[in-house]
Amino acid sequence: MQFLTQKTLERRSFLKGLSATVALPYLDAMEPARRFLAGSGAAAAAAGHQRLVCIESVHGAAGSNSWGASKYLWAPEGVGRQFEFSADSALAPLNDWRKHLTIVSNTDVRMAEAFDAPEIGGDHFRSSAVFLTQSHPKQTQGSDLFVGTSFDQIVARKIGQDTPIPSMQLCIENLDQAGGCTYNYSCAYTDTISWASPNDPLPMIRNPRAAFDLLFGAGSTNADRSSRRKDNGSILDWVVDEMSALKRTLGPTDRRRVDQYLENVRELERRIQKVEAKNQSGDERLLPEAPVGVPDSFEEHVKLMFDIQVLAFQSDMTRVFSFKTGRDASSRTFPESGTNKGFHPASHHGGRESAILEFNMINKYHVSMLPYFLQRLKDTKEGDSNLLDNTTIVYGSPMADGNVHNHRRCPLILLGGENGMLPTNTHLKAPDGTPMADVFLSLLHKYNVDAPSFGDSVAPFALYTNA
Repeated sequence: MQFLTQKTLERRSFLKGLSATVALPYLDAMEPARRFLAGSGAAAAAAGHQRLVCIESVHGAAGSNSWGASKYLWAPEGVGRQFEFSADSALAPLNDWRKHLTIVSNTDVRMAEAFDAPEIGGDHFRSSAVFLTQSHPKQTQGSDLFVGTSFDQIVARKIGQDTPIPSMQLCIENLDQAGGCTYNYSCAYTDTISWASPNDPLPMIRNPRAAFDLLFGAGSTNADRSSRRKDNGSILDWVVDEMSALKRTLGPTDRRRVDQYLENVRELERRIQKVEAKNQSGDERLLPEAPVGVPDSFEEHVKLMFDIQVLAFQSDMTRVFSFKTGRDASSRTFPESGTNKGFHPASHHGGRESAILEFNMINKYHVSMLPYFLQRLKDTKEGDSNLLDNTTIVYGSPMADGNVHNHRRCPLILLGGENGMLPTNTHLKAPDGTPMADVFLSLLHKYNVDAPSFGDSVAPFALYTNA
């Protein structure tokens, strides 16, 4: 076993042991390498990189209903920076993060609509495929899938090709529904939001353990992984010698940074082990269909997945994530939201004001998960900056009013740091009829992707900067 590095630490340095590879975070010891590279135009390879997270929330929002919109349950009344959230706004949990928030309201996802009579009623079974592609899926249950290359994958080709994992795809709910999708749509359209090409859907990882093992090379075989879990060991036990040798070469600040990073890795591993132990205890599960390692708690599961993304960004294992937080037509309940009504039934509120507000409770609860992620990113230093400053988060839905399955005035917010990518602390209300694809096209340009169009875009959406 040996620590892989050179005289000066490369940005991509690893602690490497038997069947385990732990990438290092950004350290001051990597600074000389950056200065040396600066003259060759490769300084960006050692400095902080831009990251991207795309999060889909299915079923739309109560604030996209006409009555809900009049009560500003999603988008606020004021535009520009002169806006305030109503007490019931689903976005109210982000009030303390306004300087990292851009609300883009009144955009449409028309490619999720039915084009022909046989497609009517199939909104739940094509919408997810449209969210990041902004393209209309071919109605088929065969292998002749066709939709579009997704936004996250286009960005990954630009910023992720020199990382060990160009992109990662995560999800919360069961997406293995073979034979369970109707209206003549393949379940592939419902099972992922990421498409490497128009006919190549990318699988999403539901189990935090699987994502953790992918990031840290924790065991080259299932037998290795099973043995370590049985012993309740840590991947850090496999690299302890290399860890000690590395720390002897580092200054005090870097040693503290490495210690904190490795403790975060270990703490995440402990939490995953705790979930696995609980699931194997024989106690009745709230999610009996879920495999061992998948938490029964929505909040616990989401936070584990957020922490995995933070560690992946910190170690520069990948720079692009897509994250599907629900499954269309799911009846999962979220008691912590204040209602025990199932998600899908709640979205079919029938236009009743009290039922719309009940659905809004679930929307607000889902949004309330985001501040945890934002804080974790902000608290993770990277050189003179932090991960939040170098990350753009897209959060939205390809559906608007779930009660009638429409796709006009869909929920969309952007979150990120103060790096000029986004205006932040701003509500941008699009003109009527603006495709959401226009926003994605503008974001592609922000990532220096030379794209003349995207999906059904008409023109780049005006995302103004602080300047």
